Amino acid sequence: MKIAKVISNGKEIYAELKEGNYYPLKGDLYNYKGIENSPIKHVDKVLPPVMPTKIIAVGLNYNLHIVEFEADIPKYPIIFLKPTSSIIGEGDTIILPKASNRVDYEAEIAVVISKDCKNIKAGDAKDYILGYTCLNDVTARDLQKIDGQWTRSKGFDTFCPIGPCIETDLDCSDLRISATLNGKIVQDSSTKHMLTNIPDLIEYISSIMTLYKGDIISTGTPSGIGGMKDGDVIEIFVEGIGTLTNKVSN
Repeated sequence: MKIAKVISNGKEIYAELKEGNYYPLKGDLYNYKGIENSPIKHVDKVLPPVMPTKIIAVGLNYNLHIVEFEADIPKYPIIFLKPTSSIIGEGDTIILPKASNRVDYEAEIAVVISKDCKNIKAGDAKDYILGYTCLNDVTARDLQKIDGQWTRSKGFDTFCPIGPCIETDLDCSDLRISATLNGKIVQDSSTKHMLTNIPDLIEYISSIMTLYKGDIISTGTPSGIGGMKDGDVIEIFVEGIGTLTNKVSN
């Protein structure tokens, strides 16, 4: 099931996306009770599908990206936080900060947590997953190299596009993930190449911090990262979810 958050006639609505139409949910995002019979007649805008308390992102989780970075394979998953103020949705604009001369796309699949949890075992992780969405871990690459840590380079406003929906039923063991810049495919890989899979990431991260419902874990990007410039259009695709599209502007 694909769940999106939309604006219609000035009202924010959670809806199931079926065959190109949006059907309002009964209940809410975490308490699904079916859908209304009639689709929404007019959608003004598709919003980010969830607003988490935090975004936990994973670095260097694909072998070829590690080679690309000329880095060593990490002993444990490398995690960092992106601020919720960086979130934008489908069709919104990524703003290039004046402080950076190199802003990169990073195609990722992200996990949305369904309920509060701590110290979850990998074998139980599926019970705490609401679904999955596309995420672009936008990064000011030059600032990342200067700082040596990643908060500034990955924390600018508009640096976390997510969407366009949450897919609640998905086998993530081997999904195509790609990025397309101005119509040219620049990243193209599969989730099967992750060093640490999603259940193991949930076990590791939840051993460190409490995860709250709606929180996002973004699982790392494959090789092929590159810069964006004013006027570009970047598309993040994850098989089974869809395509997240954003423009880039100064």
